[in-house]
Amino acid sequence: MPLLNQIILLFGLNLLDALLTVVWVRSGVATESNKLMAELLDIGNFPFLFVKILIGAVTALVLFRYANRPITRYCLTIALVVYGGLMGVHLLTGMSAFGVLPDNVIQGLAFASGHALAVVLP
Repeated sequence: MPLLNQIILLFGLNLLDALLTVVWVRSGVATESNKLMAELLDIGNFPFLFVKILIGAVTALVLFRYANRPITRYCLTIALVVYGGLMGVHLLTGMSAFGVLPDNVIQGLAFASGHALAVVLP
């Protein structure tokens, strides 16, 4: 996939993350775990979305500006993998919110992922 398409995809995933976060938090299904972004969300949807989109736009511009450097591709790949995982979390949150997955399945996944991280991160 061309680098520009990957940058656009990353920005799109950032935007989707912001919108889904507002939906889940406002509906009481989830909380924002990033304390700074949670404070912005407490102020209102617009400040949260503005900062989230601004961060995504600045990131996209920096990645585009330094597209000729090899580290850019590595960082972009890592960011896309992280956002892919985050979209998985949003999917599970939505499935739980709509009753597709029972709460004990979500708790089991959280327990298993916590143990997996404990093994990976000393």
